Amino acid sequence: MEVNGPTQSEYAVETRGLTKSFSGHLVLKGIDLTVRENESLTILGANGAGKTTLLRVLATLTRPSSGDVAVAGLKPGKDSMGIRRRIGYVPHQTLLYDDLTAYENLQFYGRMYDVVNPEQRIRTLAERAGLSPHLHRLVRTLSRGIQQRFSILRALLHEPPVLLLDEPDTGLDHHSRAELGELLDTGFRTVIMSSHRLESCLAMGDRVIILSSGKIAYDEPTESLGASDLAGIYARCTGER
Repeated sequence: MEVNGPTQSEYAVETRGLTKSFSGHLVLKGIDLTVRENESLTILGANGAGKTTLLRVLATLTRPSSGDVAVAGLKPGKDSMGIRRRIGYVPHQTLLYDDLTAYENLQFYGRMYDVVNPEQRIRTLAERAGLSPHLHRLVRTLSRGIQQRFSILRALLHEPPVLLLDEPDTGLDHHSRAELGELLDTGFRTVIMSSHRLESCLAMGDRVIILSSGKIAYDEPTESLGASDLAGIYARCTGER
């Protein structure tokens, strides 16, 4: 029996010639992307540029139409379950159960991922995120912003080496966005985050790519970029201002 394990690579995420089409419509058009271990990458782009589709492919929730993909050294077609144990994924939906408390939700996911001492892990994360007072409230009674922050804790619970976040700052106020940045800055992991906020990109990313019509139109480190620089580049790449 063949045993699939991680291959040795300097990259946590790698795609070559990645395409994805839906009903004949090509959404991703030959994406070549490499993301190093412990690098933070932000994906910018207009609605329909392919940001969510790219993240769903990396999370093994959508099969690519063509091209090669490797996440944490594993190939989605051969070991999707192995990849899912090595990633934390935060989509637009929180993936929390409304009629359970936040704590019960995190307990459930802790068991699913065989987290060692999940109670302590939950308490530590909640305290770090300023969410301890809300742990034992039903999810449906929490604000959208608080639910989003618990969804991020859910993704961090099993300490994945790769974190994929689809516009995680949606519904968060300025203070909560700052706390999100602090939470994502702890631990050594690769973070790939889509966003529609240029300032989030500069605050939380080492590097930014801009998707335009399913292609990478820009790919550079953020260290030398100012907000006005990025705004101008984004406008040129997407046609949006």
